[in-house]
Amino acid sequence: MGTHTKEKVGMSAKGMLRKARRAFELVSELPRDTRGLQSRIPIADCLMSALALFGLKYPSLLQFNQNSADPIVQHNLKSLYDVEKVPCDTYMRERLDQVDPRELREAFISIFSLLQRGKKLESYKFIDDAVLVACDGTGMFSSDSIHCENCCEKYHTKSKKTTYYHQMLGAVLIHPDQKEVFPFCPEPISKNDGETKNDCEQNAMKRFLEDWQREHPRLKVIFTQDALGSKGPHLKRIKKMGAHFIVGVKPKGNKALFSYLEGIELQKRIIETKKETIELSWINKIPLNDAHYDFEVNFVECIVKDKRGKAKGRFTWVTDIEVTEENVYKLSRGGRARWKVENETFNTLKNQGYQFEHNFGHGYKNLSHVLGLLMFLAFLIDQVQQHCCGLFQKALEFMISKTRFWKRLHVVFMEFYIDSWEDLFTWLAGKHGGKMAELLDSS
Repeated sequence: MGTHTKEKVGMSAKGMLRKARRAFELVSELPRDTRGLQSRIPIADCLMSALALFGLKYPSLLQFNQNSADPIVQHNLKSLYDVEKVPCDTYMRERLDQVDPRELREAFISIFSLLQRGKKLESYKFIDDAVLVACDGTGMFSSDSIHCENCCEKYHTKSKKTTYYHQMLGAVLIHPDQKEVFPFCPEPISKNDGETKNDCEQNAMKRFLEDWQREHPRLKVIFTQDALGSKGPHLKRIKKMGAHFIVGVKPKGNKALFSYLEGIELQKRIIETKKETIELSWINKIPLNDAHYDFEVNFVECIVKDKRGKAKGRFTWVTDIEVTEENVYKLSRGGRARWKVENETFNTLKNQGYQFEHNFGHGYKNLSHVLGLLMFLAFLIDQVQQHCCGLFQKALEFMISKTRFWKRLHVVFMEFYIDSWEDLFTWLAGKHGGKMAELLDSS
């Protein structure tokens, strides 16, 4: 076996799951029950089992529970996910419902540190050694009947019904030229204990930035968001923490800014690519709005046309980075790359095996968000492997498509005793024979 197919210890599934397990072992255990007995299964086993649920792309917790009684599955959960005792679905829901979602942050931090120490962020540096982090909110749960104490609520006047929902603020490390995105720990959007008002994306972003400043104090970053982020207090907060921004603006939501631009001649540059023509306009040091007239930003407009001259899109941003003829195209690429948080992240989680919007269990308190965070963590582990692990890349290449890859991984996991991730990915990369080959060819 060539060195390019060897499992890389740090950024392999084995290395990252070991980090996750250690983080989960720090999560607070529930107090003894009314009989003074300790919990039958450690919380780390419950969390690792849920992580396996998403890592193996199970469509439901019930199916995972039914399969986990099989000796082969129990062996593989132990060898691959270090799960000593697999909880039943009811017990898992009850335990995870009591977990504080904030206690899962350490798992994300520890895996991200592997990327930093492994120098894997070098290819993600964008401008002046800063990396791009795209932020956006997304829905993860909605129901007219099922709800918990942390659900946000929307009352419908006409029908006199209430919709209960949860959302999540996602933040992912992106680059215009890189396929993979690396999510940081997302921020739940939900009511907190005792609150009567709904939470919102702006409040979640404020909490996220507070955690970010504490957890990544030395990482140079450029935050990119849609027009919802073009508020003076928010942009000032980003500047105060030493970060930069490329944030969308719209005439409807930023009337004062666009009124200020009327009649002003902007600097211009045209870029020709193989597929499109990009018309760029910009101006530096203009007021964000009337309420924050002293807060100056730099404005960029990008009009995209196909080779026949037909307009494909118009984008407008404000940034605190000085815009020049040399960097305006790069800044526009950074702004347009924000779509990766929607397409490469949310769309993947919802439509490519992770089942982000499926109700794996709602609980009475934290279950919905705990499961959502664990799904993001499974996605992070997959993305790191896809970018860094040669053995994973070989297996994915051999399977041709991700859909086929996940399907066959699930089949092998269910039918064969597996002692390591290296063995599993070696099989998926075509290094197998006998019954294994027969099973894979028939799946």
